[in-house]
Amino acid sequence: MSKLKKISVIIPVYNQERYLARCLHSILSQTFNDDHFEVIVINDASTDSTLFVLEQFKKNIKIINNKKNIGLPGSLNLGIKNSNAQYIVRLDSDDYVNDKFLEILYMFANYNSKINAFACDYHLIDENEQIIETANCMEKPIGCGIIFRRQDLIKIGMYDEEFLINEEKDLRSRFETEFLINRIELPLYRYRKHETNMTNNKNAMSHYNKKLKEKK
Repeated sequence: MSKLKKISVIIPVYNQERYLARCLHSILSQTFNDDHFEVIVINDASTDSTLFVLEQFKKNIKIINNKKNIGLPGSLNLGIKNSNAQYIVRLDSDDYVNDKFLEILYMFANYNSKINAFACDYHLIDENEQIIETANCMEKPIGCGIIFRRQDLIKIGMYDEEFLINEEKDLRSRFETEFLINRIELPLYRYRKHETNMTNNKNAMSHYNKKLKEKK
Protein backbone atom coordinates (compact mmCIF):
# COMPACT_ATOMS: atom_id res chain seq x y z
CA MET A 1 0.00 0.00 0.00
CA SER A 2 1.25 3.47 -0.84
CA LYS A 3 2.32 5.84 1.90
CA LEU A 4 -0.52 7.53 3.78
CA LYS A 5 -1.16 11.07 2.55
CA LYS A 6 -2.17 13.96 4.75
CA ILE A 7 -5.17 15.01 2.59
CA SER A 8 -7.32 13.38 -0.08
CA VAL A 9 -9.14 15.94 -2.23
CA ILE A 10 -12.36 14.39 -3.56
CA ILE A 11 -13.81 15.92 -6.74
CA PRO A 12 -17.06 14.45 -8.13
CA VAL A 13 -17.82 15.53 -11.69
CA TYR A 14 -20.71 15.17 -14.10
CA ASN A 15 -20.74 17.10 -17.38
CA GLN A 16 -18.58 20.03 -16.29
CA GLU A 17 -16.25 20.31 -19.30
CA ARG A 18 -16.51 24.10 -19.16
CA TYR A 19 -15.22 24.59 -15.61
CA LEU A 20 -13.27 21.42 -14.78
CA ALA A 21 -9.82 22.53 -16.00
CA ARG A 22 -10.03 25.70 -13.88
CA CYS A 23 -10.89 23.58 -10.85
CA LEU A 24 -8.02 21.14 -11.39
CA HIS A 25 -5.44 23.83 -12.12
CA SER A 26 -6.31 25.50 -8.81
CA ILE A 27 -5.95 22.37 -6.69
CA LEU A 28 -2.75 21.26 -8.44
CA SER A 29 -1.15 24.68 -7.90
CA GLN A 30 -1.22 24.59 -4.11
CA THR A 31 1.54 25.80 -1.81
CA PHE A 32 0.97 22.58 0.14
CA ASN A 33 3.63 19.95 -0.63
CA ASP A 34 2.55 17.83 -3.62
CA ASP A 35 3.68 14.66 -1.84
CA HIS A 36 1.29 15.33 1.04
CA PHE A 37 -1.99 15.20 -0.85
CA GLU A 38 -3.78 13.28 -3.57
CA VAL A 39 -6.57 14.35 -5.91
CA ILE A 40 -9.30 11.80 -6.65
CA VAL A 41 -11.78 12.69 -9.40
CA ILE A 42 -14.92 10.59 -9.78
CA ASN A 43 -16.35 10.94 -13.29
CA ASP A 44 -20.02 10.01 -12.86
CA ALA A 45 -20.59 8.73 -16.42
CA SER A 46 -20.35 12.18 -18.01
CA THR A 47 -21.67 12.46 -21.58
CA ASP A 48 -19.78 15.63 -22.59
CA SER A 49 -16.00 16.15 -22.95
CA THR A 50 -15.28 15.77 -19.22
CA LEU A 51 -13.21 12.61 -19.77
CA PHE A 52 -11.08 14.38 -22.40
CA VAL A 53 -10.33 17.17 -19.91
CA LEU A 54 -9.42 14.65 -17.22
CA GLU A 55 -7.01 12.91 -19.56
CA GLN A 56 -4.96 16.11 -19.75
CA PHE A 57 -4.35 15.87 -15.99
CA LYS A 58 -4.04 12.09 -15.59
CA LYS A 59 -0.39 12.19 -14.47
CA ASN A 60 -1.32 14.24 -11.40
CA ILE A 61 -4.72 12.89 -10.38
CA LYS A 62 -6.44 9.59 -9.72
CA ILE A 63 -9.46 9.11 -12.02
CA ILE A 64 -12.39 6.83 -11.23
CA ASN A 65 -14.84 6.42 -14.13
CA ASN A 66 -18.29 5.24 -13.11
CA LYS A 67 -19.79 2.89 -15.70
CA LYS A 68 -23.21 4.36 -14.98
CA ASN A 69 -24.43 7.54 -13.29
CA ILE A 70 -24.81 6.88 -9.57
CA GLY A 71 -25.37 10.44 -8.35
CA LEU A 72 -23.37 12.92 -6.30
CA PRO A 73 -23.45 11.27 -2.84
CA GLY A 74 -22.58 7.87 -4.28
CA SER A 75 -19.63 9.35 -6.14
CA LEU A 76 -18.43 11.16 -3.02
CA ASN A 77 -18.58 7.93 -1.01
CA LEU A 78 -16.64 6.13 -3.73
CA GLY A 79 -13.95 8.80 -3.51
CA ILE A 80 -13.74 8.51 0.28
CA LYS A 81 -13.51 4.71 0.11
CA ASN A 82 -10.64 4.96 -2.40
CA SER A 83 -8.80 7.66 -0.46
CA ASN A 84 -5.50 7.14 1.31
CA ALA A 85 -5.20 10.04 3.72
CA GLN A 86 -5.89 11.20 7.25
CA TYR A 87 -8.12 14.07 6.09
CA ILE A 88 -10.78 14.48 3.42
CA VAL A 89 -11.54 17.73 1.57
CA ARG A 90 -14.32 18.01 -1.00
CA LEU A 91 -14.04 20.29 -4.02
CA ASP A 92 -16.83 20.61 -6.59
CA SER A 93 -15.79 20.46 -10.22
CA ASP A 94 -17.26 23.86 -11.16
CA ASP A 95 -15.51 25.68 -8.30
CA TYR A 96 -11.89 26.55 -7.57
CA VAL A 97 -9.69 27.50 -4.63
CA ASN A 98 -6.99 29.85 -3.36
CA ASP A 99 -3.44 28.53 -3.72
CA LYS A 100 -3.07 28.34 0.10
CA PHE A 101 -6.37 26.48 0.52
CA LEU A 102 -4.94 23.10 1.59
CA GLU A 103 -2.01 24.54 3.54
CA ILE A 104 -4.26 26.63 5.78
CA LEU A 105 -6.99 24.00 6.24
CA TYR A 106 -4.40 21.41 7.22
CA MET A 107 -2.66 23.79 9.62
CA PHE A 108 -5.90 24.47 11.50
CA ALA A 109 -6.90 20.79 11.58
CA ASN A 110 -3.48 19.50 12.57
CA TYR A 111 -2.92 21.96 15.44
CA ASN A 112 -6.43 21.76 16.90
CA SER A 113 -6.93 18.12 17.80
CA LYS A 114 -10.06 18.79 19.87
CA ILE A 115 -11.90 20.25 16.87
CA ASN A 116 -13.04 17.61 14.40
CA ALA A 117 -13.44 19.73 11.26
CA PHE A 118 -12.80 23.22 9.94
CA ALA A 119 -14.72 25.14 7.26
CA CYS A 120 -13.42 28.23 5.49
CA ASP A 121 -15.35 31.25 4.28
CA TYR A 122 -15.89 31.61 0.53
CA HIS A 123 -16.44 34.02 -2.33
CA LEU A 124 -19.66 33.47 -4.26
CA ILE A 125 -18.72 34.20 -7.88
CA ASP A 126 -20.54 34.42 -11.21
CA GLU A 127 -19.70 32.64 -14.48
CA ASN A 128 -17.06 35.27 -15.23
CA GLU A 129 -15.41 34.78 -11.82
CA GLN A 130 -16.57 38.16 -10.54
CA ILE A 131 -17.25 38.21 -6.80
CA ILE A 132 -20.96 38.50 -5.95
CA GLU A 133 -20.47 38.33 -2.19
CA THR A 134 -18.12 37.06 0.49
CA ALA A 135 -19.94 34.53 2.66
CA ASN A 136 -19.55 33.40 6.26
CA CYS A 137 -19.33 29.60 6.02
CA MET A 138 -21.28 29.10 9.25
CA GLU A 139 -24.12 31.47 8.38
CA LYS A 140 -24.35 30.23 4.77
CA PRO A 141 -22.85 26.73 4.85
CA ILE A 142 -21.96 24.81 1.70
CA GLY A 143 -20.73 21.26 1.24
CA CYS A 144 -17.21 22.20 0.20
CA GLY A 145 -14.25 24.00 1.73
CA ILE A 146 -14.30 21.77 4.82
CA ILE A 147 -11.53 19.54 6.10
CA PHE A 148 -12.79 16.38 7.83
CA ARG A 149 -10.97 13.51 9.46
CA ARG A 150 -11.59 10.49 7.27
CA GLN A 151 -12.29 8.27 10.28
CA ASP A 152 -15.06 10.63 11.43
CA LEU A 153 -16.81 10.50 8.04
CA ILE A 154 -16.59 6.71 8.07
CA LYS A 155 -17.99 6.62 11.61
CA ILE A 156 -21.15 8.56 10.71
CA GLY A 157 -21.74 6.46 7.58
CA MET A 158 -20.45 9.00 5.02
CA TYR A 159 -23.03 10.50 2.63
CA ASP A 160 -26.59 9.19 2.50
CA GLU A 161 -26.92 8.09 -1.13
CA GLU A 162 -30.67 8.68 -1.13
CA PHE A 163 -30.04 12.45 -0.97
CA LEU A 164 -29.26 13.34 -4.58
CA ILE A 165 -29.67 16.97 -3.47
CA ASN A 166 -29.09 18.28 0.09
CA GLU A 167 -26.51 15.55 0.64
CA GLU A 168 -24.24 18.09 2.34
CA LYS A 169 -26.99 19.29 4.72
CA ASP A 170 -27.78 15.75 5.75
CA LEU A 171 -24.11 14.91 6.28
CA ARG A 172 -23.49 18.03 8.31
CA SER A 173 -26.57 17.46 10.46
CA ARG A 174 -25.38 13.96 11.37
CA PHE A 175 -21.76 15.05 11.79
CA GLU A 176 -22.60 17.85 14.20
CA THR A 177 -24.54 15.54 16.51
CA GLU A 178 -21.18 14.00 17.47
CA PHE A 179 -18.43 16.37 16.34
CA LEU A 180 -17.43 20.03 16.17
CA ILE A 181 -16.93 22.17 13.07
CA ASN A 182 -15.12 25.49 13.51
CA ARG A 183 -14.82 28.44 11.17
CA ILE A 184 -11.72 29.73 9.39
CA GLU A 185 -12.44 33.39 8.68
CA LEU A 186 -10.64 33.43 5.33
CA PRO A 187 -12.41 33.21 1.94
CA LEU A 188 -10.23 30.46 0.49
CA TYR A 189 -12.96 28.81 -1.60
CA ARG A 190 -14.59 30.10 -4.79
CA TYR A 191 -18.19 28.90 -5.09
CA ARG A 192 -19.46 29.40 -8.64
CA LYS A 193 -23.09 30.31 -9.30
CA HIS A 194 -24.34 29.42 -12.78
CA GLU A 195 -27.43 28.22 -14.60
CA THR A 196 -26.65 24.50 -14.31
CA ASN A 197 -26.27 24.47 -10.50
CA MET A 198 -28.31 21.60 -9.07
CA THR A 199 -29.87 23.98 -6.55
CA ASN A 200 -31.66 25.76 -9.42
CA ASN A 201 -34.01 22.76 -9.76
CA LYS A 202 -36.79 24.03 -7.50
CA ASN A 203 -38.96 20.91 -7.63
CA ALA A 204 -36.07 18.65 -6.70
CA MET A 205 -34.94 21.03 -3.97
CA SER A 206 -38.44 21.07 -2.50
CA HIS A 207 -38.56 17.26 -2.50
CA TYR A 208 -35.20 16.85 -0.77
CA ASN A 209 -35.88 19.67 1.71
CA LYS A 210 -38.98 17.77 2.77
CA LYS A 211 -37.02 14.52 2.92
CA LEU A 212 -34.39 16.15 5.12
CA LYS A 213 -37.02 17.43 7.56
CA GLU A 214 -38.64 14.00 7.73
CA LYS A 215 -35.30 12.33 8.46
CA LYS A 216 -34.55 14.75 11.31
